[in-house]
Amino acid sequence: MRRRDVVAAFGLAALARPGLSQPSAGSPRQEATMPLIGFVHGSAPVGQYKLYVAAFLEGLKEEGFEDRQNIRIEYRWAEGEYERVPALVAELLALKPKMVVAYGPPNVLRAAIDAIPRDIPLVFGTGGDPVASGIVASLARPGGNATGVANRTNALDIKRLELLRDLSPQATTIGMILNPKNSDAEEVTKAAQEGAKTLDRKLVVIGASAPEQLDQAFASVIEQGAGALLMGSDTFLNAQRDRIIALAARHRLPTMYNGRYFVEGGGLISYGTNFADNYRLVGNYAGKVLKGAKPAELPVIEPTRFELVINLKTAKALGLTVPQTILARADEVIE
Repeated sequence: MRRRDVVAAFGLAALARPGLSQPSAGSPRQEATMPLIGFVHGSAPVGQYKLYVAAFLEGLKEEGFEDRQNIRIEYRWAEGEYERVPALVAELLALKPKMVVAYGPPNVLRAAIDAIPRDIPLVFGTGGDPVASGIVASLARPGGNATGVANRTNALDIKRLELLRDLSPQATTIGMILNPKNSDAEEVTKAAQEGAKTLDRKLVVIGASAPEQLDQAFASVIEQGAGALLMGSDTFLNAQRDRIIALAARHRLPTMYNGRYFVEGGGLISYGTNFADNYRLVGNYAGKVLKGAKPAELPVIEPTRFELVINLKTAKALGLTVPQTILARADEVIE
């Protein structure tokens, strides 16, 4: 099923504001007996996150569950303010959920798992390392009340830098914009700095944790001589797709992103996992737990398929000639 079809099938207009659930399909009495899933997310229900929630619902449906048919889902969105997560989880717990689904960086998951009683399962999706952050004991045997999908997108930054170097070889200084509120920011910065050094490139790292800070972040990397840019992987930054793409175009800055959604919107190039697939897998796991599977015995899933997507129209606008070596490796070329 194509992503557009998924959105049409599940009708996500009800996700427009934090806290809203989907329209009711059963009587209040029927709904009261349905298991409740509390869903908390570090970002906002905009852009690609509507697509991703649709994929999550598709994953649930594959396991036999549909919102307002035999389950209920309540949504809470932190909108990039990760410090709000404990309060949002408390709101969900007051509704007595059967389970909680949490999506975001490790500090979002940590806040969620610290607030959730051990007898309530947690299914998560994250771009960080759930073992290093203490969310699970191991990937193979999580051991507690939590399991999920870890796409480890930050671990791909070195490969992204390599592709960016090949695409824009004249850029000896590369900028990187991160969200300092993401608990992985320090580790990501260190790894990216080491990766840039091996590629004989200087890396300039700038933080941005609010929409209005992005303009200054772009100006800062330009002022420090960056000829290309690597956007960090973060739920807040992902929700700012259109603004980021416009800023990259305005500054004529070749920019590497973490997923295809940016390139489909006019960004230059992306390398990463298919996030819609990851959300579908989270939905699968949520369904399995509802049917009695124990999170402690469900291995954390690590996606193994990565895709390279390039927008040739954007490359032409930037005056870039994409090397044949990159075109040959691309999973999709947008013209």
